[in-house]
Amino acid sequence: MLIEELKIIFIRDLNKLEEEITLYPEESKLWTVKAEINNSGGNLCLHVTGSMLHYIGVVLGKTDYVRNRDAEFSQKNIPRSLLIEQVRNTKQIVKTTLEKMTDADLATEYPVQFLAKHPAINREGMTSGFYLTHMATHLSYHLGQINYHRRLG
Repeated sequence: MLIEELKIIFIRDLNKLEEEITLYPEESKLWTVKAEINNSGGNLCLHVTGSMLHYIGVVLGKTDYVRNRDAEFSQKNIPRSLLIEQVRNTKQIVKTTLEKMTDADLATEYPVQFLAKHPAINREGMTSGFYLTHMATHLSYHLGQINYHRRLG
């Protein structure tokens, strides 16, 4: 049951991410960095999709995606159309991966440890269900940042 709920949340928020990227009034504004705002909307989009493609797609779905986390924050001026394509690809990978999982899979230990700088999250015995819940909140957190960044103009 939780898998279906997670799928609804991920798809809802990835649809919203696509909408946010589309709503930037000018494509160049996706890459604007001002004052103490260190990450652009474009870079945050690359980060959340890259994270999901790796931690959900590769680790749980066994895809062949190769993540370059540093590039998620250093690449600039990627066309909006490519960002939207990445969001759509992420949505499909997440959906396909979750459709292969069962509720019993959520209780199994997540296959890799991550986020070593966050000991409360990176702990032995972390379940896949806990991890997927973390990823849903990670997406939501950055989605809010992108929304705010877009409206700052």
